[in-house]
Amino acid sequence: MECKANKTVIFVNRSLINHQRVNSTSALQIHSIMYRFHPTVRYKHAYPTQQEIREQIVDLWKRYGLEERTEFGTPVTSIKKAHSSGKWVINGHPEKYGSFDGIISAVGVCGDPKMPPLPDQDQFKGTICHSSNLDGKDIKGKRALIIGGGASAIEALEFAVNCGASEIDVLSRSDKWIIPRNILVQTLLACNIWGEETSLAWVPEWLLHKFFYRDLQDIAPESGLFTTTPMANSDLFRLIREGKARWLRGDIVSVKEDGTLFNHRSRDVPKGGPGREKVVPGDIIILATGFKRPSLSFLPEDVFEDDYSPPDWYLQVFPPKNLSICANNSTYVNAIGTVGNIHIGIYTRFLLMFLTDPLTQPTEGRMKTWIDFTRWMKRGAPPAAFDFFTYTELLYWFVFLVLVNPFRWKWALFILFGIGRTLPLEIVRKEEAFRNKLQNKHD
Repeated sequence: MECKANKTVIFVNRSLINHQRVNSTSALQIHSIMYRFHPTVRYKHAYPTQQEIREQIVDLWKRYGLEERTEFGTPVTSIKKAHSSGKWVINGHPEKYGSFDGIISAVGVCGDPKMPPLPDQDQFKGTICHSSNLDGKDIKGKRALIIGGGASAIEALEFAVNCGASEIDVLSRSDKWIIPRNILVQTLLACNIWGEETSLAWVPEWLLHKFFYRDLQDIAPESGLFTTTPMANSDLFRLIREGKARWLRGDIVSVKEDGTLFNHRSRDVPKGGPGREKVVPGDIIILATGFKRPSLSFLPEDVFEDDYSPPDWYLQVFPPKNLSICANNSTYVNAIGTVGNIHIGIYTRFLLMFLTDPLTQPTEGRMKTWIDFTRWMKRGAPPAAFDFFTYTELLYWFVFLVLVNPFRWKWALFILFGIGRTLPLEIVRKEEAFRNKLQNKHD
């Protein structure tokens, strides 16, 4: 999405707004109150399906008259600054698309389905499909093999249970944290303002082991909770305990005619390590292997400089070389929080403030200083500083960077809550007039 003066143009790679990459039965893992990407969004259910989320997006798109501002079927392959105006040009065609003051890269982190080939998969007599393409699949009475151990695997497992699969085996290479699908639990975990493993991290980890995993310690991860994105589900363990599904840790050795040869590893054995090989039978293989990450290669080359490449950017989304670019939700790696909440608007309003008020703009050096400071603060964290954060840490970043510059104070309500755009704009005009007056006196 690009901002052209007071006009916004949305460039969409595909030809339809309702193109979907998930099944119709897919639903939020987090509570809908944590997925309010716009103040007018209202859900009917605590955990809405993709259909309800899509309806909210389309309604919002129509409510603000964005149909006439959307360019469908227009892949953005490059954005470059025009030498004459200093504004951004899309795909080298200013006469066709116009020129722009700011860029919002909203490509997200999930692109096309990732379909890695399995060893000897041509031998399999059944069906092989991706977990995002389960609509219409008849698996009643069939043995389902789910390859993967992330959120897509849990979703595929629930689909298989609801469709009456006779046997369900999830074949996962590693163990990932699973937390209750409970807004209180998710909120408390997101309140770790340090955004990393601390001396008290053992407390929530012990509580999850004791009261949530209970008798399923074998599939509990040994890594810290605040290192990767956990999955939120309250039904998985019940399904395993009831014998409706199995969760196996190990590696795919090869695919057979009626299943897979699987190396079942113990908990403390790393990927590819020794284990017990056995054939796990199946009639359908569901690849819950996630999605390819959309490329940011259309951005200028100078934003990918050494030591300051995404996600190591200012506020994680502003490249130090080009403050007028905001990679909203495009540089995320791991977190405890949500990808669809108020931060989307806050990031956008930061960009608008930078474009409107030059006195609020940080220099390239100060942006890099903040990045280095954040790295230093999280130097003991297992992942890199910007590879994991919590939502409270993100909000701390916002508040800190508003307070640290007095010229941003007048924008505080607008940045954080979307309130009072008129007042800061009026102050900016007076500041500009005062600066011009001083300049004239100096001349």
